Amino acid sequence: MQQLISLDGLRALDAIDRKGSFAAAAEALYKVPSALSYTMAQLEQNLGVSLFDRSKQKARLTPAGQLLLQQGRELLKAADQLQKAVQQLDSGWEAELTLALDSVVPSEPVFALIGQFLQLGKLTRVALRQEVMAGGWEALNTGRADIAIGVPASQHSGSYHLQLLGEVEFVFAVAPHHRLAQLDKVLTLADVQQETAIIVADSAIDSQKLSSGLFDSRQKVIVANLAQKITAQQQGLGVGFLPRHLVQQQLDRGELIAKQHTIPRDSAKLYLAWHKQQQGNALSWFCQQLCSYPWQKVFRVS
Repeated sequence: MQQLISLDGLRALDAIDRKGSFAAAAEALYKVPSALSYTMAQLEQNLGVSLFDRSKQKARLTPAGQLLLQQGRELLKAADQLQKAVQQLDSGWEAELTLALDSVVPSEPVFALIGQFLQLGKLTRVALRQEVMAGGWEALNTGRADIAIGVPASQHSGSYHLQLLGEVEFVFAVAPHHRLAQLDKVLTLADVQQETAIIVADSAIDSQKLSSGLFDSRQKVIVANLAQKITAQQQGLGVGFLPRHLVQQQLDRGELIAKQHTIPRDSAKLYLAWHKQQQGNALSWFCQQLCSYPWQKVFRVS
């Protein structure tokens, strides 16, 4: 199929509009005016339309010319970005990098690092996806993510690098108006089994799902992430364990009550994980920055 519109023709049309005349546009494009006039005439002949109204002393774009210019500039921008992306990839910078962030890890530090990365001026597209428990490992194993932030070590294999981020403490939290908040005693498993448990669903689809802080209860409400779990427990819909670093402010304000208990629940160590075989400048940059970030301050509660 004959190509009726060329990038050179679009660049010429753009230059004429920006510079205001054929002569000025030709100078900007380092062409002689006759060559530019020929390019425009050829473009009009190919399309079978008039791009310029030449009835007056100064040629003006026709409606067809304005449409071609408007959408042609989008094509020029896309072509320029494609060229830079190909050149960047050839230089070792990936076209896209995906970070899988477990919902137990606050997103603010990651957004801060993404902001720093954007200042580098690279065209690597950064994608951020949220995972829960085994979901981060599955995202790595299936190629849906390049780096997993906040995964447990239980599903680790030798094909990944692991870097400890920190250790998370959990509290058994209830709303101040919840029945358990009124009990003046150390809670036992029998006490909480009669209540509704708020549970975060593991985001893994095909991998074996992990259980974290689960206990048999009369009723369960399943939510998608920790933010929803915190809200549900603040509203008194149910009870359960929550990461202290995510709810300390609610505890300080009395929006949640931390109850003493005898229910087994250990702290959890969280890791940064990425493929040993995978290489790329963006991957190396993020791994270096994530490994050196002061995560202890994020998970430590004063």
